[in-house]
Amino acid sequence: MDIDSITRPTLLLNTTVARHNLETMAAKARRSNVRFRPHFKTHQSRQIGEWFRSEGVEAITVSSVEMAEYFAEAGWMDIFIAFSANRRELAAINRLAKRVRLGLLFEDPDTLDYFMLNLEAPVQVWFEADNGSLRTGIPIAETEKFVSLASHVKSPHILAGVMTHAGNTYHTQSTDEINRIYHQTLEGLQRLKQTLIKAGYAAVKISYGDTPALTLADDFCGLDEVRPGNFIFYDCCQVSYGVCSTEDIAVGVACPVIAVYPQRGQLVLYGGAVHLSKDRFEADGKTIFAYVCRPTAQGWGPALAGAVVSGLWQEHAMVDMPAALVETFRPGDLLVVLPAHSCLTVDLYDAYLTTDGEKVKIKQ
Repeated sequence: MDIDSITRPTLLLNTTVARHNLETMAAKARRSNVRFRPHFKTHQSRQIGEWFRSEGVEAITVSSVEMAEYFAEAGWMDIFIAFSANRRELAAINRLAKRVRLGLLFEDPDTLDYFMLNLEAPVQVWFEADNGSLRTGIPIAETEKFVSLASHVKSPHILAGVMTHAGNTYHTQSTDEINRIYHQTLEGLQRLKQTLIKAGYAAVKISYGDTPALTLADDFCGLDEVRPGNFIFYDCCQVSYGVCSTEDIAVGVACPVIAVYPQRGQLVLYGGAVHLSKDRFEADGKTIFAYVCRPTAQGWGPALAGAVVSGLWQEHAMVDMPAALVETFRPGDLLVVLPAHSCLTVDLYDAYLTTDGEKVKIKQ
């Protein structure tokens, strides 16, 4: 990778680490005999999508109709939009449903009725269960509501099953808590499945998706499908949960140093909220936006001890570090910032610069 060619904030991708992350998760899904339907919202790249094909992936998850259209153009034929179906996008959804095996997400009977009446091609219907994260979905314990909703699914459409995203694993204080949420949610999904089967819906599946729990789980037995996304890159939030180490993070943003203040124990980078996002995490009782590393010809080295991004403005990032470490930098040097949330950071760019020296496009 040509470090000297970098002049402004640049998204870097360590292909070796990312591929290892992918291979590890795919192998666990195979051992557990569950469908691996990864969420592509993290990488958003047709080229990276091909890595998943090499692992036998045939079905994917996306977070928007627009993203579904993008990956349909790349030849993906089994796509689940894991976002509540939006009536205003009916025309685009109808176009997609005629091209691919499309999965749509519902929780509201009136919205489901609207789509049953107006869809022009068969779709796979999924219901969203809320496991306690309180975003969207029917509370997972209210099984009869799912049975009632199922009665609204009309032929030629098929009730595929029930899914959940356990977003509350992202607000825990320990890996034990993540594991507790996972097993509690799994039990809830299994009860839902059995209730629906008894009600006459014999083919329903249960689908689970969140990177913290699926990384820590020994296996996925008891599920029919898993939909992790962030695992391909990981990030500092995942490190703060105890899910991975900084060595597992596959993306970083190379940022030029623009000012050095040894007396303050700080330096300033060209690389602010518009390059990193403003997501953050807690560590050692502090709010932190990122860890930082020195760039290398192979990508970047380990996270610098005692060095953190403590503040973000639109174009600026403030880095706190020991004064002796600050003195080793000069304006014009580079630091690699490991993002708090890789999904949001990636969404700000149109390409990766890989550790192999290649440019990989995003969303185009």
